[in-house]
Amino acid sequence: MEKRTFLKLSSTLLATPVLSPLVGLVADEKLKNWAGNYEYSTDRLYPAKSIGQVQELIKKYPKVKVLGTRHCFNGIADSKDNLLSLKAMDDVVALDTKAHTVTVDASMKYGQLAPYLDGKGFALHNLASLPHISIAGACATATHGSGVKNGNLSTAVSGMEIITAAGEIRTLSRAKDGDAFRAAVVHLGALGVVTKVTLDIQPTFLMRQYVYENLPMAQLKDHFETIASAGYSVSLFTDWQKGRINEVWIKQRIDKGAKVEPAAPTYFGATLAKKNVHPIVELSAVNCTEQMGVPGPWYERMPHFRMGFTPSSGKELQSEYFVPRKNAIEAILAVERLRDQVSPHLMISELRTIDADNLWMSPCYKQPSLAIHFTWKQDWAAVRKVLPLIEKELAPFSPRPHWGKLFTMAPAQLQSRYEKLPAFKQIVQEYDPKGKFRNAFLSTNLYGIVG
Repeated sequence: MEKRTFLKLSSTLLATPVLSPLVGLVADEKLKNWAGNYEYSTDRLYPAKSIGQVQELIKKYPKVKVLGTRHCFNGIADSKDNLLSLKAMDDVVALDTKAHTVTVDASMKYGQLAPYLDGKGFALHNLASLPHISIAGACATATHGSGVKNGNLSTAVSGMEIITAAGEIRTLSRAKDGDAFRAAVVHLGALGVVTKVTLDIQPTFLMRQYVYENLPMAQLKDHFETIASAGYSVSLFTDWQKGRINEVWIKQRIDKGAKVEPAAPTYFGATLAKKNVHPIVELSAVNCTEQMGVPGPWYERMPHFRMGFTPSSGKELQSEYFVPRKNAIEAILAVERLRDQVSPHLMISELRTIDADNLWMSPCYKQPSLAIHFTWKQDWAAVRKVLPLIEKELAPFSPRPHWGKLFTMAPAQLQSRYEKLPAFKQIVQEYDPKGKFRNAFLSTNLYGIVG
């Protein structure tokens, strides 16, 4: 597979005069997201290299949105007016070894921060499937990894700095700001421009991962909790065919001094893989993190894909729905019933568990969850017809879609899933009274205003 340059703008950003838009970056090439499925509504992209420049841009324009690593598959970060890039602001601001926190510029990517922390003897509690995403963007949309005891990435946030629509700098912390903090962490880009994030850290650790192939779905029905708890992080991949889970990825933490037992050759009817594999079995595993039980740093095992390579399959579409973990089996079987409608358009599905949290707009708010993820072939016309079928089958479990992925759920239905939404809107009104940061996605999904 070819390597992908995720941010085509990197050299351009550094060479462009401050406050000048990056218009016409490549002749006849429109600004698109990572997968190429979404074309942004403006080519006015303004780079900022300092807090002062961010404030100046916010004050200058009546409408603006921050564009990060562009890994969202919908219009949550889009603007038809002006886009702001903080790509140049990606440094470690402070490492507090006593408080076990690290403060970073919001545009830093996990793939940058992780090796730095490991070199200092520290680790994050979890990582997503790929490390190429920005910390601020991932936290704003409640992006997650896996593990029955692991909250999503946003749960590591203990402080943040945000610039409001008035250009004012506000700092929030878990320790001091209560509801205001719990509302702001998963903010969906509605409150302002996050410029710094403080994350909880812990002592570094090693991990290993094994993959088992062809787990009978019947075993999952009878032993879901055991299988989901088999490692620090567990991912189940399926194409919904042949009554099976194609691959079980078990990522085990190796604590200092603990005895490490070899992996069993079979696991609930699945067999131990004899070589590294890709979640999509037809693809090469060269871009995947090391398997076969080889110990390595936490940040080289928790993601599925290495920082230096193309993540996942390249051009694709993604959808994901969170359901209560207590309904995991029923929800899985509901999707399995749609296998003949789903499979023709599917690359692979992934099932992951995420612990509950208290962040108002998180899909895991007060709810230990199962996330049912779909990596689709890049055919939106076909996927658009399948998503309502999935949403209907999952409706008894009140699914919450991933904020940064594709869904067709009606705004009123989506809004009903978030009990703190009215209170969140009040805080949005405080931070952004004239809707400077509101776009079509937020107007539709949070306010029910279509058009």
